[in-house]
Amino acid sequence: MSATFERPPVAAYEETGKRTKALNSSQIRRAQVTGVVMLLLAAAVVVLFIPNVEGVATFGLSLPSETIQLDPLEVPVQPALWLLTLLLAFLGATQFYRGFQRRSTLILGISFGLFTVAMMVWATAGQEFNLESMLVATVSRCTPIALGALSGILCERSGVVNIGIEGMLLGGAFTGVVMGSLLGGWVGLLSATITGGILALLLAVLAVSFKVDQIIIGVVINILVLGLTSFLTSQLLIDNPQWNDAPIFPSIAIPLLSSIPIIGQMFFNQTIIVYGMFVLIGVVTFLLFRTRWGLRTRSVGENPRAADSLGVGVARVRYVAVIFGGMVGGFAGAWFTLGTVGRFDEGMTAGTGFIGLAAMIFGAWNPIGALGAALIFGFSESLEQKFALLDTPIPTEILAMAPYLVTIVVVAGLVGRARPPAADGVPYDKE
Repeated sequence: MSATFERPPVAAYEETGKRTKALNSSQIRRAQVTGVVMLLLAAAVVVLFIPNVEGVATFGLSLPSETIQLDPLEVPVQPALWLLTLLLAFLGATQFYRGFQRRSTLILGISFGLFTVAMMVWATAGQEFNLESMLVATVSRCTPIALGALSGILCERSGVVNIGIEGMLLGGAFTGVVMGSLLGGWVGLLSATITGGILALLLAVLAVSFKVDQIIIGVVINILVLGLTSFLTSQLLIDNPQWNDAPIFPSIAIPLLSSIPIIGQMFFNQTIIVYGMFVLIGVVTFLLFRTRWGLRTRSVGENPRAADSLGVGVARVRYVAVIFGGMVGGFAGAWFTLGTVGRFDEGMTAGTGFIGLAAMIFGAWNPIGALGAALIFGFSESLEQKFALLDTPIPTEILAMAPYLVTIVVVAGLVGRARPPAADGVPYDKE
């Protein structure tokens, strides 16, 4: 198999040190659009945040339960907002006129981060905001998103699109709470994982064996699980509330590590489901990129015909990857019930599976990248909750939209474009 490489059409040249790089028209246009976005962020800080705000914003850096107590961080509001505005304007103007080349995505991410800091300083003016508690909540809230993204990565790396992650999360949440209420939390967690695997088996049979359109299958799974759990909730759980009262997994503090300021409570004082998320991210990363199974899975997702010619069973590899991914999705669903409130409510996943898909795309179908994207989404969710407690003038409806607005930005490709596996969503017909 040969590849042909063509030099992109040259529309402009930019001198970078001793090298001259060619930019085509689409790259120039993209750089200008991102530069305008950064400049608009700077203008938003000036117009929305700086007027009629003063005082000091106080950010707590320790929880009351911690042995080591750090002094709160006090930030003068007006100077901080003007400094952030200047930084945003500088980055935006530089991006518009010169472009940051391959670092434009990173610079845009930094700009959104600076805008978020400005919003936090503005909302906390004259008040106190516990930053560490929000960071702890960020890691917890990113768990189902990261696991949903991991479920999608396992499926799509093998060439099967999994739109049904939302249904797998919801099914796992329902089964987990019912079995957890009857037989205990660990049985509930296992049941949730198996439920995700069963739904993934349905996806694999229809997509791999019968070659049904994979997008349609995913939508059908989502609708099926939503309707089924709603029906069972009204018919079973309402009349039997004891079936909807599962024990919640407690936080487990790791000795010494949990005492590290700031990051100790974030990463080393979480529930077993959060720890399981980190373990699964590491295990799947190793399996995909360091083992023979991972090589075969990725080859099937890129070029199934070539893999088949080398003796790789395409259908078998896809079945294993999809079922594994479904089990991860079911495990993620248990977070909503066994990891948080201990009860099931209709539609409680609230689109988390689709946000997981966005994290998968943002992370370029890589588990580590997906975890980073999930942390961004988790941060937006925890920030929305904190802003509601601070009684900011932003309407609660707008705050509730924050995670989904971030999702739209990612899916729209504003923060960069990633290439999916070449055979993603393409059924394979063995000749």
